[in-house]
Amino acid sequence: MRYHKNRLMLRNDVKELRGIPNIGKAIEKDLVLLGITRPVELIGMDPYQMYRDLCQITGRRQDPCIIDVFISAVRYMEGAPAKKWWEFTRERKQTLAGQ
Repeated sequence: MRYHKNRLMLRNDVKELRGIPNIGKAIEKDLVLLGITRPVELIGMDPYQMYRDLCQITGRRQDPCIIDVFISAVRYMEGAPAKKWWEFTRERKQTLAGQ
């Protein structure tokens, strides 16, 4: 089931990872590499740790924009409204600059 702008979608309705806004085939594969196969598993996850784990699992540094996508997915599953992934870029940069 895909996200529709004209109706509020209950998070329980999201059964597939690609039913989450901003999640396509590539990010779905990344989530599966992380052991996440159901959308509900994103609730309570740390997007920054997810990114570090993905880099470790793949053996290479991933594009930091993936963190933005992870933030958008986690927040959405935790009940926040759907937003484009790039709306989280400033937050990511500020967070990483403060570390």
